[in-house]
Amino acid sequence: VVMQSTANPYRIALAKAEGAEVVIKDPGAPTFAEAERLVREENRTFIHPFEGLHTSLGTAGVGLELMEDVPDLDAVVVSCGGGGLMSGVSAAVKLINPACKVYGVEPEGADSMSRSFTAGHPVTLKTTSTIADSLAPPMALPFGFTLCREYVDELVRVSDEEICAGLVILQEDAKLAVEPAAGAAIAAALGPLRDRVSGQRVGVIICGANIDCSTYQELLARGQRFIARSARD
Repeated sequence: VVMQSTANPYRIALAKAEGAEVVIKDPGAPTFAEAERLVREENRTFIHPFEGLHTSLGTAGVGLELMEDVPDLDAVVVSCGGGGLMSGVSAAVKLINPACKVYGVEPEGADSMSRSFTAGHPVTLKTTSTIADSLAPPMALPFGFTLCREYVDELVRVSDEEICAGLVILQEDAKLAVEPAAGAAIAAALGPLRDRVSGQRVGVIICGANIDCSTYQELLARGQRFIARSARD
């Protein structure tokens, strides 16, 4: 498994615990270059983290299960990194309930899909900067971009502080200890999307809990400080 140096240590430890040989590379292009080298030199199969038909078919199962459980949702909110999760979820939701709005969420410092929507084609960022390590791919790619462009109604961005506040809300109100990618989705639902989805039936995809205790506590403290400042303002 080739992982970025910015990956949460807990995520790396989990991969090693499952028996994987983990190769650490600098974020972005060096990580993918190493994966491609291993495929080429060792005759391995590259399982992409977010691009391709099979990836989107897999994540479509999340949207399918959501629609089976609550078919009359008005909106679905899902976090976006490279678009692997969002492409599958949005396609499944729209094919089952075309009237349901699908909102994607990106960190402000890693918004490759938003920029791709604006450009009309997949773009690559020079750098990314966000606490949400699983939402930090530096690029959108053709397959995921095409599906997201077809089925996602709107993309919004949230700050790292808003993401931390989302972690606090999920911990205090739902008793869920999650990673920043999940905090991003609830932060968007209660932040930039609040007025649009107020009074509606909204499904929020809580995607992931791969985070170590010390980092989680630091982010909770950061979120609590942000909430306190916002209340004073």
